[in-house]
Amino acid sequence: MPDARKTAFIALTGVLAFGTAYSVLYNTYLDTSNPLLTNLAHPLSKSHYFANKANILNTLFIKRAWGWTSGAFMLLHLTSASDPTAHPDAGLERMYKWLAETASWLVFTSWFFGPAVLERVIAYSGGECILALPDGSNLPVPNEYCFSKAALSPATHPSLFASPLLGLGLDSVWKAVPRLRRGHDISGHVFLLTMSILFLADQLRSSFRRGAPAWSAVHKVAVAVNVALIGIWLLAMYTTSVYFHTAFEKFTGYLLGLACFAITQTAVFDEARVDEAAEVPAGSHQKEE
Repeated sequence: MPDARKTAFIALTGVLAFGTAYSVLYNTYLDTSNPLLTNLAHPLSKSHYFANKANILNTLFIKRAWGWTSGAFMLLHLTSASDPTAHPDAGLERMYKWLAETASWLVFTSWFFGPAVLERVIAYSGGECILALPDGSNLPVPNEYCFSKAALSPATHPSLFASPLLGLGLDSVWKAVPRLRRGHDISGHVFLLTMSILFLADQLRSSFRRGAPAWSAVHKVAVAVNVALIGIWLLAMYTTSVYFHTAFEKFTGYLLGLACFAITQTAVFDEARVDEAAEVPAGSHQKEE
């Protein structure tokens, strides 16, 4: 059987390349780092379901991508039968890979001794912390307000709204969270989807390899769930590449996802012993019936 990692790599690369080329050729993408556009609805949101950020694929799956990926992996891992041909540490190696990918997700999207790495990239590449006001104008504020993700209002931060013009149209209960705009906004969705697709494909290899134990009924369900989730992530990759981010932002997100996955393929997470066991001649042992 072909290596699942290579198949997944070819599929996701093809989907991303096609979607990105389409977005550039037909101008379907929204530049999410442009402060004049980012708070507006996508121009195609009324005619293209997936151009609307409220679509179920985005709200239910993409926003919780690593949670879904982790759940699918755990189901696959916990239902795997004991394999006499595998090294005793093979299960631990799989968990170490998941921990490494989880750490990558946290460092780049959530926290790295303060702001996440992706936020730092935006800031260091010329990004600006912008508070979108109700009248459509933008108020630049210090970057630390974006890093803290705290809501701002005239009541809580009066010094930011000292100009009389800024107070116009703002009632006492109005508040909003500022966002980093401009700069280079690496596509976090493309990064996470790339890493998730390759990670799940890598984990499925042990179930499909020659000499693996026969699947139990529950493991068949686990395999089906993982394959289905890879399909969902490929669809998400397509919709993201067609409707959001510039081509370069998607490309850097893709490279970052590849790099984080590549870490788990190094000697630190060596599964060569498992692969060597898989080379035992087919007649030397049989699957459980």
